[in-house]
Amino acid sequence: MTTADPHTIDESSIRYVGWRIVAVCFLVATVGWGLGFYGQSVYLAELRRVHGWPASWISAATTVFYLTGALLVAFISDAMRVFGARNCLIAGVACLGLATILLGQIHAVWQLYAVNMLLACGWAGTSLGAITNTLGMWFDRRRGMAISLALNGASCGGIVGVPLLVGAIGQFGFSGAMIVAAATVMLLLVPVLLLFVGRPPRRDPAAGAAHGVAEVSASRIRAAALRDAAFLALTVAFALALFAQVGLIVHLIAFLDPVLGREHAAMAVSLLTAMAVVGRLLLSAVIDRLDQRLTSAVSFASQALALGILILSRNEAVIFLACAVFGFSVGNLITLPALIVQREFDPRAFGILVSLITAVSQIFYSFGPGVVGVLRDLSGSYTLPFGFCIVLELGAAVLIMARRPSRA
Repeated sequence: MTTADPHTIDESSIRYVGWRIVAVCFLVATVGWGLGFYGQSVYLAELRRVHGWPASWISAATTVFYLTGALLVAFISDAMRVFGARNCLIAGVACLGLATILLGQIHAVWQLYAVNMLLACGWAGTSLGAITNTLGMWFDRRRGMAISLALNGASCGGIVGVPLLVGAIGQFGFSGAMIVAAATVMLLLVPVLLLFVGRPPRRDPAAGAAHGVAEVSASRIRAAALRDAAFLALTVAFALALFAQVGLIVHLIAFLDPVLGREHAAMAVSLLTAMAVVGRLLLSAVIDRLDQRLTSAVSFASQALALGILILSRNEAVIFLACAVFGFSVGNLITLPALIVQREFDPRAFGILVSLITAVSQIFYSFGPGVVGVLRDLSGSYTLPFGFCIVLELGAAVLIMARRPSRA
């Protein structure tokens, strides 16, 4: 693939090569979230069934997965500058596939923790930080739209991935299903990445100077961001909300299985993720005209409401409605941090800041599945942990509105 002339780049043109990268990132997100994020809900329920391990042990391994991924994703922008987007994405897919195979072969709890660390390497190379940094190399003016479209693959990973995993487990058993899933991913994605992800277009060096921002090192940008009250408020708010969101999603099948059965529980997860697509598509059409922090606060509050309904109701129709309400904001909680960073902070630091907010948030929400699992084992039900998640969601809604950057 040739490198485009910086003066001929038209990001609004359907022929612009960057839109092919959006399609590739859509596939990467589908696989990354399907096996790495939403797959955790399936793994937790299946490992409890196969091995009889407590929910707290398995969900603590999920915490290790997210925590390890968070430590890696903070440096994904640096890795992509050194090795290139294509090599980093291929490495991520390879780690994801190998870890998926090994997940079906484990027989001891310590092996689960080791495999989750490898799975985290794949997650770091195929999730939010990798995708936003990749798209940042091809897009400037249409970056927000490109990210929103590509991250619909995250929701697709839940819509398609969870039912396919559950169905494959029923057909091939847990071990066989993991092998089939990994082989499918590798055969699909590696050739696509080799064929379509080339060198990004050259940008006009004067473009960054238009913002009047001096070239500074990545470490200085990170240090300055962590001293910025507005950036910290943004980061902590999304960390709290994502803690609750991830905690619910990982435990959702285990929570719904006794009430709805395994197949209907998987359908509820699919509905949740389908609504994430609907929510992201509807919001992407108007988000540039909205107060993005207020939109985030409303999203947090709506998820708190849905959690309350799940705690109180055992009616199947009402439960599906609550999953739909919760899901409407799931995709936007993934997309909104990057869009707020794009609007409110230094555009030249976009990749570094998005990687940083993703890493800090993920370090915090990595404890979500483990804490929810421990509270569930201690209390004997999901009422206490889900109630705790409601408090976090409402706290995030207040915090996101508390502090804005002076330039916003």
